[in-house]
Amino acid sequence: MGYRFDVRGAEHLPAHGPGVVAGNHIGFLDFTFIEYAARSRGRHIRFMAKQSVFDLPVVGRLMRAMHHIPVDRKSGWRAARRALDLVAAGELIGVFPEATISRSWLLKPFRRGAAGIARHHGVPLVPVVVWGGHRILTVDGHRTLRRRLPITIMVGEPLLPTPAESVDELSARLRVRMAELLAEAIDDYPESPRDEADRWWLPYDRGGAAPDPETAAVLDREAVARIGDIFE
Repeated sequence: MGYRFDVRGAEHLPAHGPGVVAGNHIGFLDFTFIEYAARSRGRHIRFMAKQSVFDLPVVGRLMRAMHHIPVDRKSGWRAARRALDLVAAGELIGVFPEATISRSWLLKPFRRGAAGIARHHGVPLVPVVVWGGHRILTVDGHRTLRRRLPITIMVGEPLLPTPAESVDELSARLRVRMAELLAEAIDDYPESPRDEADRWWLPYDRGGAAPDPETAAVLDREAVARIGDIFE
């Protein structure tokens, strides 16, 4: 499709050894774009994803073949144990702290998993944001086959857990840094909406038509109640 990738900061991904990669979540292809950024470092990232994704006929087979980690919310400890074991073995683990796609395109409240795994093993916690990928395929039927769309991937400097820092404090520090990276990615993005109907992919505070975070949270709850969380 000739997508125009702008990858910044890939050198911050560990070239070897363990780590936790935390990404924002705005579209169904986020994990592939973050993995793309890791190619220059010769690394593979094992992402934690909901069990429901692995239950899909084709997608599930691909996810298992790539050795990603299924998360069953009724027994999440199994996925956590698997992630901890992989980190102990020197792997990079990918986590989306927001858990589900943000309809506002801005950061949702974070869950503690990414910070918890990093703190448990004392490994680098690497913040990553993707911008533009949601224009290709995301929630609420937004998708396009338009060629040469720009996609920005920004990797921040690793956050190193400190002995005195709690999981919540580390998670808060992660969210602040990711918000900074996301703002920079949006500000530097090389395209603007083509017309009024194309404003859907910009956040409300940038003049876009996306809902504000509070309204987006209501839409999230309505979507889960209507169709479940398979594609959330």
